Amino acid sequence: MKEKILLKKGNIIDENGKVTENINVYISGGKIHKITNEILNELMGRYEEVDCTGNYITPGFINLHTHSPMNIMKGIAEDISIDNWFNEKIFPYESKLTDEDIYWGAMVASAEMVNNGVTAFADHYFAQKSVYKAVEDMGIRADIAPTIFGLAVDYRNQLNDAINFIEKYQGKNSRVNLRLGPHAPYTCPGDKLTEIIDVAKKLKAGIHIHVSETEEQVIDSIKDTGKTPVEVLYESGGFDVDVIIAHGLWTKKEDLKFINDKAFFAFSPKTYMKLSMGEGSIYNLKDDINFSFGTDGAASSNTLSPLEQARLFALNGKFISNSATDFKTIDIWKALMNGHNALKFNTGKIQEGYNADLLIWDLNKLNTFPVYDPLTSIIYSSNPDNIKCTMVEGEFLKFDGKLKADTDHILKQVKKIQDNILKRGKGESKVQY
Repeated sequence: MKEKILLKKGNIIDENGKVTENINVYISGGKIHKITNEILNELMGRYEEVDCTGNYITPGFINLHTHSPMNIMKGIAEDISIDNWFNEKIFPYESKLTDEDIYWGAMVASAEMVNNGVTAFADHYFAQKSVYKAVEDMGIRADIAPTIFGLAVDYRNQLNDAINFIEKYQGKNSRVNLRLGPHAPYTCPGDKLTEIIDVAKKLKAGIHIHVSETEEQVIDSIKDTGKTPVEVLYESGGFDVDVIIAHGLWTKKEDLKFINDKAFFAFSPKTYMKLSMGEGSIYNLKDDINFSFGTDGAASSNTLSPLEQARLFALNGKFISNSATDFKTIDIWKALMNGHNALKFNTGKIQEGYNADLLIWDLNKLNTFPVYDPLTSIIYSSNPDNIKCTMVEGEFLKFDGKLKADTDHILKQVKKIQDNILKRGKGESKVQY
């Protein structure tokens, strides 16, 4: 596609769910240049036209928490408890992953996300250079946080590697942001969490951390420290920087006093259901917490669709609250869009000057037609086939239903790695869940 693109005669759905019909969106240099209901004759011939008649144009989706390389282990640990999922399956298999495994895991994950309308994702994993390369090769956006385990014997090396990575690569690619990824308060105990956050401050970077995932974690934290995990994070300075809180499923109401507007929670309800992690508190605290949706890793939730997670959150919320009028469609849409505010890529609004990270939807299909309310059709009825195009910074990564990436090659490489993972078997994990 040419650098100058005209999305012609589409219906815009903005970040607040407002629909504006029959609008032309002019894109130049990766940004939204002009939005008008007129055809600008002086620009004709300079923009490549994409007919969007009858289609809807929306901002892309943000996956606010995932472990993209874990796509390489999708389905390897099923129907077991969360303790066994970590300690008997995932951690042991992860201990033998190579940089090549992680690259192709991130590649197949990125391709899946592009197909699902994800234009940017927040990643939390190790071998961060392999993830970075996959992101560059796919063309998607990413906020990459190298994972740091404070309890690991090589903790100091992990921290130094993360520092060197951020110092070398921060700002090198407009589609990539970097931050530190302390795993969790219970795996980065005491002064180590404070040290990591102090480093983040010096680097002018944020953090991405798992907090209060399970009820047991909260109970153990109170028993060991006299504080909830959220309070531990607060006292370590975690809310002094931009922070993505993965899950926070068991955040307590009294924790709210520690949380500020620098914090964004990433909810992944499919994982909570899959691993029987309980109802938690997030459905009751949704109006008091700044949140959007992540997918967690595909080894737990099996798919990388923030839209699916939002759908499950809405349905669970209605069921748990025993209120069909709560968890309204418009509010779920706004929560989906809120992920853009967390990652700060100048995306999420269809306004002049914003980066053109957009989706084009065809809702004139059997699964979504007829369309009385396009938001309802998208949130409750759509699937990836309804996403005709996924655009990042004015570049189509998916066009007319087809990914730009060579998916046959990606799948072939992933199959080889799957065979190697099973042949190598399990190793010894560095930490215990």
